[in-house]
Amino acid sequence: MSVLPAHLLPDNARIEADGSLSIGGLSTLELAEEFGTPLFIYDEAHIRTRCERAVKAFPDGVAYAGKAFLCKAMAKLAYAAGMHIDVASGGELFVARAAGVPADHLVVHGNNKSEKELRYAMDEGVHRIVVDSFDEMDRIEALVDAGAARPRVLLRLTPGIEAHTHEFVKTGQEDSKFGFGVRSGDAKRALDRARQSSAMEFVGVHVHVGSQVFDVSSFEQAVEVLAPLVAPFAPEELCLGGGLGVAYVEGEQSDGIEAWGAAIRRACARAGITARITAEPGRSIVASSAITVYRVGTIKEIPGVRTFVSVDGGMSDNPRPVLYGSGYETFLPRAAGAERPRVIRLVGKHCESGDLLVREGKVPADLKVGDLISTPVTGAYGYSLGSNYNKVTRPAVVFVADGAARVVIRRETHEDLIRLDT
Repeated sequence: MSVLPAHLLPDNARIEADGSLSIGGLSTLELAEEFGTPLFIYDEAHIRTRCERAVKAFPDGVAYAGKAFLCKAMAKLAYAAGMHIDVASGGELFVARAAGVPADHLVVHGNNKSEKELRYAMDEGVHRIVVDSFDEMDRIEALVDAGAARPRVLLRLTPGIEAHTHEFVKTGQEDSKFGFGVRSGDAKRALDRARQSSAMEFVGVHVHVGSQVFDVSSFEQAVEVLAPLVAPFAPEELCLGGGLGVAYVEGEQSDGIEAWGAAIRRACARAGITARITAEPGRSIVASSAITVYRVGTIKEIPGVRTFVSVDGGMSDNPRPVLYGSGYETFLPRAAGAERPRVIRLVGKHCESGDLLVREGKVPADLKVGDLISTPVTGAYGYSLGSNYNKVTRPAVVFVADGAARVVIRRETHEDLIRLDT
């Protein structure tokens, strides 16, 4: 029997005298009634604090990884807090620009940037393009020959490191779709070409070892591997990407952005790297800032097997459990600090047996149909990975702060589902 660990909730979450949860001074029960369910509730001050901490941890420059969660309000908040924005597609670039983020505060990623996306980025005058392949170099050179502006580039190098995380979010190992491999010699060839090319301004190198990495030694190891290779090229910038892990379930703890930044700087000092040290956190900025609130529609007891609790969302608003086997906690917003003796399997409403949100959730014994039930730490890679599977409409997203709520992404309607039909 256990209560929900408080550190999994947003910074400005409070358990009120009646046992219910508030965030940013607002009742989560009342927010669900006003805006409907499923509902993402983000603690705006929490996000701002994490952005400010990241800026201090990486004084040479830090970008928010928009893929974790991006909308115009989020882009504006991160930029106002002093961050650049890392965008991984033409669509993310468009959203950030629509939010008013200057192009020179945008870093463009992607392992298969199209000619159209590259031209868009180059015409806008983005801060950096992170080059991922020789084919991309060909495209950049052809675009510059055709009159496009010469971009400032980082080369994404793959150090051959096996970070301790899920297979699907490892990115630094030799067998990766991302970057130029160090062991294969591609990294050295790419560095030589970028330095010699008149179509690119070589600024530095980028490395990303994976996502949801708790052991900062993986980042230090990347520095050690790269140092002998990149030192002769005297890069102005070394970007260690993102990937810092966050706690999702009871028993997990993270060292935080400050410890991560300090570890990387120590490793660079030991390796004699004097370049500007930058980073691109995403999950560690927004993950624990939000909860998702669902409404229970069905409780199905299978004697001797398990209890299935079905809610009005599912894999369409959080596919991480299906994709990665990710774990989450469960709690009732009406009794956020209560003991949770009852073990359930939280599932969605989709026509899939694998539509799973929480494999082994814990809730109070008096859970009933109609209750609101929540999963914390859903601020990253929930809405952004979501879909309209089964033509389920996507939830609303609200930011709360100082007793006020604002809808930053409205709930979809059935009419939205046919908006692209011809």
